[in-house]
Parts: sequence; C-alpha cells; structure tokens
Amino acid sequence: MGNREVKGDGMERERIVKTRRIGWVSWVLLALFFVGIPSFVHAQARDFLLKFHPYIAAEEEYTTNIDLEPNSTKMADWITTVSGGIRFSDVRPGRHGIDLDVSAGYDYYAYHDEFNYWSTEGRLHAWYAVTPRLTFRVRDYVIRSDEAREDNYENEVSGLAETLPSQSVLSTQNVHAVYIRNVAEASTEYRFGRENLAQLLYRNNVYRNKRDDLYEDSTEHSVSPMLNYWFDLRNGITLDYTYTYGVFVGGAPGQGSEDLQGHEARVRYTHRVDPKLSFFGEYTYINNDFESPEVDYDVHNPSLGMEYKFSPTLTGLAQGGYWWQLEQEGGEESGPFFILGLTQTAPKTSYALIVSAGYVQDYFTAENNGFVKYYRAYGTINHKFTPRMDVRATGSMERPLYDDGQKDWIWEGRLSASYLLFRWLSVSLEGRHREAHSNVDGEQYSEWAGIFRITATLNP
Repeated sequence: MGNREVKGDGMERERIVKTRRIGWVSWVLLALFFVGIPSFVHAQARDFLLKFHPYIAAEEEYTTNIDLEPNSTKMADWITTVSGGIRFSDVRPGRHGIDLDVSAGYDYYAYHDEFNYWSTEGRLHAWYAVTPRLTFRVRDYVIRSDEAREDNYENEVSGLAETLPSQSVLSTQNVHAVYIRNVAEASTEYRFGRENLAQLLYRNNVYRNKRDDLYEDSTEHSVSPMLNYWFDLRNGITLDYTYTYGVFVGGAPGQGSEDLQGHEARVRYTHRVDPKLSFFGEYTYINNDFESPEVDYDVHNPSLGMEYKFSPTLTGLAQGGYWWQLEQEGGEESGPFFILGLTQTAPKTSYALIVSAGYVQDYFTAENNGFVKYYRAYGTINHKFTPRMDVRATGSMERPLYDDGQKDWIWEGRLSASYLLFRWLSVSLEGRHREAHSNVDGEQYSEWAGIFRITATLNP
C-alpha cells in the first residue's frame, strides 16, 4: 500500500507539473497572440500609410501676356502659387490598383489681384480584376484653372499627357475666366484571347465657367462599346461606336450652342504581315443631330494606313485618306486626312513626332467652335541626363480654319528641366513662348513666360 501511495503521489505531482507547464505555455502563446495582433495590424497600417505621399509646392510664374491679348493691350504679371497635395499608389498586378494625385492651391497675381483664385487639379485611375479576364476600371480628371488655353483633357484623363504633353484644345478666348472641368469614366473590359477585347465605357464630362455670359457651360454624357477581335495571328478587326448627348447653357446672347445627340462609328480591318509590319483600312462615320435651329451634319472619313515597329521601343505610323462633311441643308466641305507619326518610348530618351491634317469637333470647351478644318504639327522629346535630372522640349504648330472664315496660325514652344535635389525635394524650371496670327483683327497675340517650381514630398 505504501509503495502504491508513493507511486500515486509521484504521478499526481508529475500531472500537476505538466498542467502548470501547459498553462504557462498557453499564457505565453495567448500573450504573444494579443501582442502579435496589434503588431501585425500596426505593420499593415504602417505599410498602408507609407503609400500616401503628401507634398507642398511653391511656384513663381512671370508672363508677358496673362490674357493672350494683342500686343497693344497685353498685361504682364507675376503669379505666385502655393499648393498642397497628396499622392497615393497601391498596385497589385493581376488583382487591383489605384493611383491618385490631387492638389489644391491659391494663385496670387502681383499687379492684378482681382484675378486671384483657388486652383485645383487631380487625377485618379483605379481598377479591379474580378477574374483574369474581367476588369472594372475608373478614371477621373478634375481641374480648376484660369489658363487661357486649356490642356487637352482627353489626353489627361487617358494618361497620354505624359507621352504627349503641352497639347491644348482650340481656343481664341482672350478674357480672363476661371473654369472647372471634371471628366469621369467608368469601364468594363473582358478579354477572351491574347488580343481579343470587349469594352463598354461611360463618360461624364462637366465644364463650368465663371464667365457664362461669354462662354458656355456644357455637360457631356457618352457611351462607347468597343470590340477588338483577331481571327488569327495576321487578321483582326476593331469595331467602335460612341453615342453622345450634350447639353449647353449660357454663352453670349444669340451665340449659344444647341443641345446635341451624336453618333460616331468606326471600323478598322488590320492585316499583320509580320510582328513588325501591319496594314489597315479604316472607315469613320459621324452623325450630329442638334436641336433647331442649328444645322445637322454627317461626316464620312475613309483611310488606309500602315504601322511599323522599328524596334521594341520605336514605332512609326502612316495613315491617309479623305473626309467629307455633308450638312442637312445641302452645304458641303471636304479635305485631306492624314497622320504621320514616330514614337519612341525608351527609358532614357522618349520622343513623339506627329504631323496631321483633318478636322476637329470642338465641343464641350469654353467656345464650342464646332466642326473645324485642322492642320497640326507636334513634337516632344524627353531625355533623362541622370537619374536625378530630366529635360523636355516641346513644340507645336496649328492651323485651324473656322467655318466663319477665320484662319489662324498658332505656334508654341516649351523647354523645361527638373532636378531631384534630395529624395524629398525637387525643383523645375520652364520657359515658354506662344503666339497666334489671324486674319481677324484682335485675335493676334504673343507671350513669353518663365516658371520656377519647388516641391517637397513626405514619405518619398
């Protein structure tokens, strides 16, 4: 009996020790669990917050002609802009991505403080891949500015502004006016092959001008289905259609635009000779139906073209044809259509050279010049001298021929350089010259301008 009791006591003590050991391990694991969760959450939150990059910027601009007025009446001024903004980027290839850059600032005129105003600029591109084939995408571009010649907002919202910078919409305005524009796009893309794509896109384009007694406010709603299908490696077709509904309000008495319903259809057949060389035929048809009394019209534009890849980064394009504008009341206008382009996208040196002729449908801008016959030459080159220093030169020539008989020559050249002083501090300098010559008195102008900008970024 005694031995059994001793043995029993030993087993009991061993059980108690094991129980205490298990209890101690459990408490340690429990403590690590509760300590680890906040640490993990804190690490996740820290990684998320590090994707935000707040920045502040100061800019000084001198211009010899703030309103792009004729030389006899032009006004010079110093314009100081202080702004703050934030950038955010989170991209997971194959899953989702978001890029955001938005800023706001105050623009101060040294000699004409009646023009002082609050400015805003922002860009958003977000996408989500439901499956490897199905993707939803959202883009938005917003700007509040008083720039006499507005940047090409279609390039801004599509992301082409980085490749083709300093492109402007048509404008003859020479009255100081603050405007705001917001272009929002939502699209669905479905890929059913290496190059096969079906897409549906909706655009909402809102333009508002503080001088609506002179310039029109407008709202554009458009829906664009598109299909790109390759029958085999050599032969493919693109079908593209856009329905547009436009509403216009304001403008000078008796000069406002009527509401618009527009249809544009494009078909392109492409034959790929080899991976470098492709030939294509294209036909574009446009029908614009306005509220009375504005005149409706159709546009027919057939063309042929070729594309050649000189290298993985250098592409050449040549396209030529003819267009006819046929008005419902019997009026007719026509002209040549061509595009000659050369584009280089190498990391160190990139450039684009484009010469084109055809027409522009200038709606949803300050002046809504309508259908304009158009010639244009454009070139830009960007060179990265060092990892810290970029230099860019851009030049353009435009020849718009308006339906009221006005004919202009518009020239513009820019030279800019940026330098990264530190990871968190950059500076840039830009010089600009632009001028216009016209057969209409009061539409000529010239301007010289210089801009210095310094930007400080947190979490660079």
